Amino acid sequence: MIYVNLERLKLEGDKLASKIEERLRIIVAGGDGTAGWLLGVVCDLKLRLPPPVATMPLGTGNNLPFAFGWGKRNPGTDRCSVETFLDQVMKAKEMNVDNWHILMRMKAPKEGSFDPIAPLDLPHSLHAFSRVSTTDELSMEGYHTFRGGFWNYFSMGMDAQVSYAFHSERKLHPEKFTNQLVNQSTYMKLGCTQGWFAASLFHPAAENIGQLAQVKIMKNGHWQDLSIPSSIRSIICLNLPSFSGGLNPWGTPKARRSCDRDFTPPYVDDGLIEVVGFRDAWHGLVLLAPNGHGTRLAQAHRIMFKFHKGGADHTYMRIDGEPWKQPLPVDDETVVVEISQLGQVKMLATQDCISRSISNPLATGSHHKTDEEDADEGDDHSLHSSGEEWRKFGAAETFKLPNGFDITHLS
Repeated sequence: MIYVNLERLKLEGDKLASKIEERLRIIVAGGDGTAGWLLGVVCDLKLRLPPPVATMPLGTGNNLPFAFGWGKRNPGTDRCSVETFLDQVMKAKEMNVDNWHILMRMKAPKEGSFDPIAPLDLPHSLHAFSRVSTTDELSMEGYHTFRGGFWNYFSMGMDAQVSYAFHSERKLHPEKFTNQLVNQSTYMKLGCTQGWFAASLFHPAAENIGQLAQVKIMKNGHWQDLSIPSSIRSIICLNLPSFSGGLNPWGTPKARRSCDRDFTPPYVDDGLIEVVGFRDAWHGLVLLAPNGHGTRLAQAHRIMFKFHKGGADHTYMRIDGEPWKQPLPVDDETVVVEISQLGQVKMLATQDCISRSISNPLATGSHHKTDEEDADEGDDHSLHSSGEEWRKFGAAETFKLPNGFDITHLS
């Protein structure tokens, strides 16, 4: 509505409309899921001058705000706090951040539904991870296709299951979740009660990532098998250095180790995603220690999960803080999830920003090929086509105008 109004004003000769469009900044107040949903909408609208986005931390994890220097806590609603926050937004610097597109495809089931199951009600971000319509260019006869996107992380396995239980409990008993501290302590309790501190006893090995799916990564224009240790129960594809309340699963590899494994410094705009694994909840607690990190598996331009036939009837997935239960057909060997980079969005960062950009003077001389450059080489047998039809997240379709609202009569 804002941009339709601005276009109308420009056509009428309003000289301020163009200046407003150039200086417009958006503040999204909420959790990571809300922020991710809005980022998807901004990307899908494909605006000529997309506005940079600032995030106010009002959620549980607040990984997106923390990554760009906005903190982890509600900045306050008194006049002084609000004015201080708005002043920070005005002074914040723009930073390009990679968008990551998710595509999942499976054979159309003969009976039943294999659509994502959200925790009791559908959060905003999961509106952007849903089955495409039969008229969509991505639709393939005889298959169900799902798409979505994320800006911080995609995860599958143990952590997503705990997050799913947390969101389900919060929907059932909202009165118990009164502030961020209570929410975070409840989250830790659920990790204990679900047995993730003794995962080898309470959770079958068949649920481990390596037994559940074959994992491939795109490197130098070719798909390569990624070896996953048999003990890994959770895998995280990380774009920002902030996860689970501001922790950094990738950490800072030593220079010699980075060189040996062909790792580069993690930047938020380099077209690479960091892939990290965890064995159990004890392994996750390592992040609280200085220089703690998960099992570094890879950096990649793309990553693909090919699920083994009959490996499991479901798994848990999560994008930017919003989890879902993903049913898996046990008689289908074609279930594939693929993640690839899709353009960039502009975020607003304060001087306390922990994210790093390749445009930073300290990173001068670094060059990383983008996903598009990589895709031009070698054997690209991915789900993604080279056309533009899939190059959206589907989020704008969920950003609905009120029923009966006529957009042609904006005033």
